[in-house]
Amino acid sequence: MATAPQNATHCPYCALQCAMTVSPVENGAPVIQGRDFPTNGGSLCRKGWSAGSLLQAPERLDGPLLRGADGQLHPASWQDVLDTVAARIESVRSLHGHDAVAVFGGGGLTNEKAYQLGKFARLAVGTSRVDYNGRFCMSSAAAAGNRAFGLDRGLPFPLTDLQGAGTVLLLGSNVADTMPPFVRHLEPARDAGGLIVVDPRRTATAELTGNGGGVHLQPTPGTDLQLLLGLCHVVLVEGLANETYLAERTSGRADIVRTVAQWWPERVQAATGVPAGLLRQVAHQLTDAARESRTGGRRVYVLTGRGVEQHANGTDTTTAAINLALLLGLPGTTSGGYGTLTGQGNGQGGREHGQKCDQLPGYRKITDPAHRAHVAGVWGADVSAIPGPGVPATELLHGLARPGGARMLLVHGANVAVSSPDAARVIEGLRRLDFLVVADFFLSETAALADVVLPVLQWAEEEGTMTNLEGRVLRRRRTVEPPEGARSELWIFAELARRLRAPGRYPSDPREVFEELRAASAGGLADYSGITYSALENGSAIYWPCAASPGGGTTGTPDPARPLLGTPRLFLDRFAHPDGRARLVGVRVGAPSEELHGRGTLTLLTGRLLEHYQSGSQSRRTPELLAAQPEPRAELHPATALALGVRDGEPLALSNGRGRVVARARLSTGMRRDAVFLPFHFEGQGSANLLTAAVTDPVSGMPAFKNSAVVVEPLVPAGQLATAESAGRPA
Repeated sequence: MATAPQNATHCPYCALQCAMTVSPVENGAPVIQGRDFPTNGGSLCRKGWSAGSLLQAPERLDGPLLRGADGQLHPASWQDVLDTVAARIESVRSLHGHDAVAVFGGGGLTNEKAYQLGKFARLAVGTSRVDYNGRFCMSSAAAAGNRAFGLDRGLPFPLTDLQGAGTVLLLGSNVADTMPPFVRHLEPARDAGGLIVVDPRRTATAELTGNGGGVHLQPTPGTDLQLLLGLCHVVLVEGLANETYLAERTSGRADIVRTVAQWWPERVQAATGVPAGLLRQVAHQLTDAARESRTGGRRVYVLTGRGVEQHANGTDTTTAAINLALLLGLPGTTSGGYGTLTGQGNGQGGREHGQKCDQLPGYRKITDPAHRAHVAGVWGADVSAIPGPGVPATELLHGLARPGGARMLLVHGANVAVSSPDAARVIEGLRRLDFLVVADFFLSETAALADVVLPVLQWAEEEGTMTNLEGRVLRRRRTVEPPEGARSELWIFAELARRLRAPGRYPSDPREVFEELRAASAGGLADYSGITYSALENGSAIYWPCAASPGGGTTGTPDPARPLLGTPRLFLDRFAHPDGRARLVGVRVGAPSEELHGRGTLTLLTGRLLEHYQSGSQSRRTPELLAAQPEPRAELHPATALALGVRDGEPLALSNGRGRVVARARLSTGMRRDAVFLPFHFEGQGSANLLTAAVTDPVSGMPAFKNSAVVVEPLVPAGQLATAESAGRPA
């Protein structure tokens, strides 16, 4: 493999991490070019092509801000703001205890920054109250993967393996809008008529099943678990399961036989609206394809996304999808497999090295004495200095400034005022805090509430590593110079740790941090010890786990004959449980977290648009993206709109007991009549998470983002939809 050019890096948006080059232009936005790479083949989506605009955005923060006695944010020196932050940490700790200071991270941080954030929180601050926004993204899939396989990696195989697929079951993911270059990997299955998409909406991805491309199943919102149990029922009852595989590589078959017995196709039809005959057809299509794949036929894959995971039963629903894949005999074989599509740019690496409230670097458990001892040794600290487990994100954020909750919060790489469930409660908590510190490159809705705002580096201004959705570790290169007043989080952590007289070292050089990360992860499930910057520089494809060889180098020598290092395909010999077997886990349908489909209400579906990303803090500051989608639009079926007296393009209100959102109506026959879709990228009165509930999955801590009951009403025709400018942002 050729060494990548010095201006080569990866997109700042999703976990596909498309490869690109960034060329600075004097007095203008850097020029972006797609770069040939296995995940994107040289193509980019609209967000990727326009990412250079972020680096020249007029709203870019170029110096620290400190809130004055007048209640306003004013420019201040780095020394003053860091002295202030350190003093407030010490004050809050002395008055209320170490857990009164909380640290919140993000899935967009580099591996080095995610690692250092977890270390800083636990050693320098001394708090157990640390979590990150990946709790809102990947936690249910991670929990399900861990209990089924003993290990969580989004895709346990290279993405290019999908090129050999003839059948793909894709549940709850609209990749055509959320990560468009991914679609190229679905084309072989589509060409074979084997693309099966499960989504309540007729999305751009579901449209790919048209013209003989496959099948679109459009279940009633909130019934994905029943649908999957029904597919498993057909496979088991009709004798279609791979019994040899189940006997040799799994345990728990009897458990799922009991739990799927009651979900025969006709009962599933009554619950989901999916015809029983179509359910049987899909089950047979999957099993026939899986049988053929074992004798040289095309591969078969089951893939899940947030649509089936962001529920109060998200872990169980994902587990049901894994059960189906195991019944087909796919995981850990060359015939196909199961995977989940990581969302955020470093959503995979960001959850491996210490941002999660219950986890230490390398996927080590914070409650395991041996794991704690290993990490303490690398950190040069006493084991007793590492706090125990904290609380997951929703509990942390909804407990702000309440009895037993944090009184000071440091936020890095997240915009919790927009991205959190029941966002109004979170905003109230942020306002009540004794002190709020936010590190960002724009004055996001969360940063606008802060007492101190720390301007940090953007993607093309920093060095580091990222881990994409397939577990491949990538180099992020500095290709442009940052504003003079911006600093890396690594430098900020180092300066604050020095002021707090923290144990251990806090280097600000990403390479030094990565070397420590390698040592901390060594021997863990997510072992990076054999990965070096030099191997990444020469273009090697390196997938974790990648253990160091006895001599201390990378396992394997990068050369054209063996370009893949580490473990591109997991579980080929054994699963990560002690007995080497995968677990079939019986799951059951419980009471809904919120009563849906009641009289006078619609079920709210939330999700992403092609032009925007996450809370919109970046994409809403990119002129071409904002011009394409300047405001929230609520998608309704025309028949539903007619019954409500709503016309296309007119403003309407969506409300429930948590909040009220205003949007413009967009009519689409691709919507179910019992649902309304709202994107979650907008702020103020357009923020979808004003309506979502803070109820969480009991296993993963994932909030129930996808299904909330709302009342939809037209606004008076003469009314005008408030824009971001007229509505203003949270003060």
